[in-house]
Order: sequence, then C-alpha cells, then structure tokens
Amino acid sequence: MELQNSAHEMDAPTTITIKGILGLLMANTDAKENGKRVISLGIGDPTAYSCFHASNAAQEGVVESLRSAKFNGYAPTAGLPQTREAVAEYLSRDLPYKLSAESVYVTAGCTQAIEIALSVLARPGANILLPRPCFPIYGLCASFRNIEVRYFDLHPEKGWEVDLDAVADLADHNTVAMVIINPGNPCGNVYSYQHLKKVAETAKRLGIVVIADEVYGHLAFGANPFVPMGVFGSIAPVVTLGSLSKRWLVPGWRLGWLVINDPDGCLMSPKFVERIKKYCDICGGPATFIQAAVPEIIEQTQEVFFRKTINILKQTSDICYQKIEDISGITCPTKPKGAMAFMVKLNISRMKDISDDIDFCFKLAKEESVIILPGLAVGLQNWLRITFAVEPSALEEAMERLKSFCQRHSY
Repeated sequence: MELQNSAHEMDAPTTITIKGILGLLMANTDAKENGKRVISLGIGDPTAYSCFHASNAAQEGVVESLRSAKFNGYAPTAGLPQTREAVAEYLSRDLPYKLSAESVYVTAGCTQAIEIALSVLARPGANILLPRPCFPIYGLCASFRNIEVRYFDLHPEKGWEVDLDAVADLADHNTVAMVIINPGNPCGNVYSYQHLKKVAETAKRLGIVVIADEVYGHLAFGANPFVPMGVFGSIAPVVTLGSLSKRWLVPGWRLGWLVINDPDGCLMSPKFVERIKKYCDICGGPATFIQAAVPEIIEQTQEVFFRKTINILKQTSDICYQKIEDISGITCPTKPKGAMAFMVKLNISRMKDISDDIDFCFKLAKEESVIILPGLAVGLQNWLRITFAVEPSALEEAMERLKSFCQRHSY
C-alpha cells in the first residue's frame, strides 16, 4: 500500500547529535590492529569508571521504593507530589524565595525537560537564542518544533561569557527565550553572580525568558561558586532545567525536572501552566519507583559524597589542562572550572595531514583508539570537546596517546 503523503515526506533535521557522531567514531576504532584499549573522552557518562558511582543513599532509596510495591502504577504526569515537593525544597536552598511544588515538573532526564520547555514556548514564527558552542539537543528540538535558531557567541578568552551585545542584536519581537548552560557544557565554565545578573537584565530589556540548563549544578571547582539562574527570577522569568544525572552520578535513571522560577508571576499565566500540563500528559515522565525515591535520595546523600566527586573532577581537569599545554597544535584558552568537559582549540595550520576537527577525531580513533568529540558537533569547527569525567590513570594514558598522535601529524 502506498501512503498518501509519501510525496511530502519530510527530511530528518541535519543537526549533528553527540551520540550519533560518537557511534561513528567508535566504529572507526581499530583496537585489535593497534593493540590499544578504547578510551572515550567523548561522552559525559562518568559511570563507565569505578571512581564515579552512585551514593549508597541513592541506591538504598530506589531499592526501598521498589520493594515497597507501592509505586508500580502510573504517576501523575507532572510527577509524584512528594517528588515535586522534594525538588522544590532542594532548589529553594539556594534561592532568595521559596519554590512551590506546583512550579516543579518531573521529567525523564534533562533531555525531556529541554523538549518540554521548547515545545510550550513554540509559536508560529518564533525564534530562540542559543549559545555557540551549545549542547546540540537544543538545536535538534528547535528544528522539530519549527523554531528558528539564532546563535550568540561565547567569549573563550573571558571564561566563555555570553556576548550580551550579540544577544540584544539577535532578538526581535518573535524571540521567545535565550538559553544559558551553567556550569557549562561543553565549555567547563562557571559564571559569576555578576555575569548572570547581566544576563537576567538583558532578558528583561528584551522581554524574553531565560532557559537555564543546570544539569551540572553544583559541580564547580574553580574560583566562582555555582549560582542558580533562579536567583534572578524577579528580574526576568527563568525556566530551570536539571536532573539527578550528574551530581548524583545516575544518568541512566532518567530523573530530571523543569522548574518555573517566576516569583513575580510574569510567566505563570493559567494558559502557560495548562500548556505545560497538557504536554506532560502527552509524554509522561520517569519510572514511578524512581520518582518515589527522590525525597530520600536528596535528604540522605551526605556532603562527603558530593565533595569526593568534586575532588576527582578537579584532579582530572587539572590533568587535562596540564597535558594540553604540552601538546603541539592544541591550545586551551580557559582552564575548566566546572561540569565534566571543556573545549580546546585545534590549530589546523600546524597539522600536515589533518583537514579539520572531524578528520582529526576519526584519525585519532583509528590510530590511537581514543575518542574525542569534534567541535563541529557543538557548533565550533576546528575545536575539540574533551570529557574529563574519567578515571585518572585512563585519562593520563589517553592524553599521552593524544600527544603522540599530534606529534606524528604536526609540522
């Protein structure tokens, strides 16, 4: 049978996805031929290494929830009430006002929170302002929602701060939001209080919402402490996206949230709230027993667990930064200060047989069995994103292989 609309079949969006390009790079490795184990510095899943593991409180909370047999049915599509309350209380610790449980929507990871945020803000002719470089899921979701994407640059020499003049130039009456990612993926930056306040003030002047991706919230180990964008919710409305994934080291549990930081009620109209609820009705959320464990996970996880993670990330980021300084053809403009990855600049003019970042990463995978994400995947050609959420000895080995590769391919 021939489908009636086959002649009008739409092409898939051309946005490069991280998992897509990493899959191709993995397929290009030749560990049997070169005798080297594959080491991936490409994806932000630290659970591949034994030094990063979930807290006992998180594991016990899920086991207790499952064994209770109370959470085998459907949860309300916005999330279990106790889960929403626990997330609201957790986030309110760092805010000058108290969030209500009704401002929290439980999602299947931060990726679904991104999808919901863009879907409820979409309207005919809408555009959204994204940073460059940026986590590519934002561009992909925007293309599926027919939202025009406009990119503003981040300044690498200024700690990847937002080019606020560019934001103002790009925005118009159809701009619905701007996105900031803090701590930064892919840049490893942590914004100061002062810079975030300027972002909020810019959004207020433009009459737009700030979507604050804080999936790496609190993973900061430099001079700037983590400051939630919601602190400035009275200046401009903020939609905060987060999850348990990174701070609690459980990305596979797919427990995230979308939170409306709008203490003055500028955004939370009945129609807007209804749009969120209806969209949650469509897509559902994470497993009920995982949701039910969240109050215990948040309350019982000790500070020593978080501090251990921070210490390891500080150690591994230092290893990366110091090794990069000794590698020909690669430079790092800003030392990583948070999250789990950072960007380095590839000097193509010093490479004798490398055409661009894609070529570099495929040859590196083939010759050295080391996986690094090409910058094009996050919007910056001839840059590289290196993930440092890796066991230290494996990271040192990978960086030595990277150095050998660059020596062979440099003038």
